[in-house]
Amino acid sequence: MSNKRSNSFRRAILQGSRQLKGAGALGEEVGLGLSQRLVRHIAYETLPREIDRKWYFDSYTCCPPPWLILAITIAEVAVFMYFGLQLDRWVLQVSSPHFLRGPLPYHPQLRIQAWRYLSYAFMHTGIEHLGLNMAMQLLVGVPLEMVHGALRIGLVYVCGVLAGSLAVSVTDMTAPVVGSSGGVYALVSAHLANVVMNWSGMKCQFKLFRMAMALVCMSVEFGRAVWLRFYPPAFPPCPNPSFVAHLGGVMVGLTLGVVVLQNYEQRLQEQSLFWIFFSVYFLFVLCAVFWNVFAYSLLDVRLPPTP
Repeated sequence: MSNKRSNSFRRAILQGSRQLKGAGALGEEVGLGLSQRLVRHIAYETLPREIDRKWYFDSYTCCPPPWLILAITIAEVAVFMYFGLQLDRWVLQVSSPHFLRGPLPYHPQLRIQAWRYLSYAFMHTGIEHLGLNMAMQLLVGVPLEMVHGALRIGLVYVCGVLAGSLAVSVTDMTAPVVGSSGGVYALVSAHLANVVMNWSGMKCQFKLFRMAMALVCMSVEFGRAVWLRFYPPAFPPCPNPSFVAHLGGVMVGLTLGVVVLQNYEQRLQEQSLFWIFFSVYFLFVLCAVFWNVFAYSLLDVRLPPTP
């Protein structure tokens, strides 16, 4: 057993409150209630080692509940409903002349308003955009939060959202951004990469089928974003929202996200790889901030007016 385990983990083993080695495999336990079977299912879905799955099953109390992803999803639905009623449009809201005038979307002309690099995640271009993001967010994010906690999952999600808007500001400088795809793709790609890296240890049923379905959903959502980006804009010369935020989220998931999710019950500050990727991420954010301050004027970029 690793000496990097948390003190609570070591105390539980030493005190023998529940002998992990002598109790048999988690999958062999019978007479479990519905909630216990759900916790066992989530353990097999997210953790590659039997000892981690057993420890998680024995110690999980649903206190606190997975509130973060649920709260973010409820907020996104509420914002979408508000703008849907206000604009009287539920599909392709971006075609409304008032869509990008609100205080939430990222627009290159308004990049000095720093909150937009995060708040854009609560805006979606239509019910199909919201539906795909919400489905992946709930199906992947809630189980991950139940296992790894709100702090770790929130870190990956927020880093993905911020990386998405900054990536757009660097590579697609004239385009606005909306949607939570940066955060969602960070979580999903980190989870899929963790499954692939620990393929033999993952005991979830139909894991190949589940991965295929996740990749199909991600591809459909990304394809929709690419199509929308090159679709004739509703108010020229302002282009439609960029798809680069998806790629920024994937990069965060495959680097920082994998490290955060890979080692259950090991403190992040004890992981050297975490600090390496976090330093790289911080350096990217710092460079992107300087890019936003100086590059637009140096390159003489003609920004589209706010609609």
